[in-house]
Amino acid sequence: MSSTIEIKNTFEQRSERVKSIDLHPTEPWVLLGMHSGNVCIWNHQSRVTEKKIGIVNSRVRSAKFIARKEWIVVGADDGFIRVYNYNTMDSVIEFKAHSDFIRSLIVHPSQSYLLSASDDKDIKLWDWENGWKCTKTFQGHEHYVMQLALNPRDTNVFASASLDRTIKFWDLGCSDPRSSINVHAEGLNAVNFYEDDGKLYILTGSDDHTTKIWDYESMICVKTLEGHTHNVTSFQCVNLDTSFIITGSEDQTVRVWNAKTYKLDHIFPSQLGRVWSIGFIKDSSEVVLGCDEGILVGQVSSSDC
Repeated sequence: MSSTIEIKNTFEQRSERVKSIDLHPTEPWVLLGMHSGNVCIWNHQSRVTEKKIGIVNSRVRSAKFIARKEWIVVGADDGFIRVYNYNTMDSVIEFKAHSDFIRSLIVHPSQSYLLSASDDKDIKLWDWENGWKCTKTFQGHEHYVMQLALNPRDTNVFASASLDRTIKFWDLGCSDPRSSINVHAEGLNAVNFYEDDGKLYILTGSDDHTTKIWDYESMICVKTLEGHTHNVTSFQCVNLDTSFIITGSEDQTVRVWNAKTYKLDHIFPSQLGRVWSIGFIKDSSEVVLGCDEGILVGQVSSSDC
């Protein structure tokens, strides 16, 4: 017996283009970063927008919760990082962080660190307990840096994906990459780590319309997931009865793949245009998709076959 997975549409909310999704670790909140410059906190239980901030004339491509500080942090096209208290929505700080669009932010799980990646090709490390000082600049990419991901087994290590077709791996204490791999025929939009059966893997998504799965130890590509007809923008790993990989694309679909067999199980069409971001709500087994025209929520279910 093997399990298959499918996604059934349960809710949609039309809005501006949603480029970024982040989930609060304890509250039923989804943080939405909008192409228009708005940032919203949406309650996935009540299905209502609880809070909203407008960032004038600056598109938002990445927004994250810093739950232990009761903050949200926002990266925008004007190169500024902005921090807000999510209870009052008052500004905590804002500062010029990059000379071009900010594409990706990641919050360190235990240290007072924020990493930012930009079209200026730089990655920067910010320490909020040290007055938001930039304590390290990581250089080496030759094109826009599109996404960052922390190694879940060693949070002193992170990966970066760039339109220069490479993923690079970095130590927080060193400005130069520890390794670099040319991984796709076209530029990369997405990178993340995932664990399955005690092994660590890397996912990469590209403008060549594919997602590749890499054994982290050997850096050998174990599978190329083919089927999307446009750029792969995002992905999410889901563990129900077995593990699945959900990939999102500018072809206006998400595709669900069995993480063990790499078989395509399900294609879910977006009624709201291109898919830019994916969040998985574990408690409800729902997936939230950020699309051109708003958000789609789908119920993820598995069945034996």
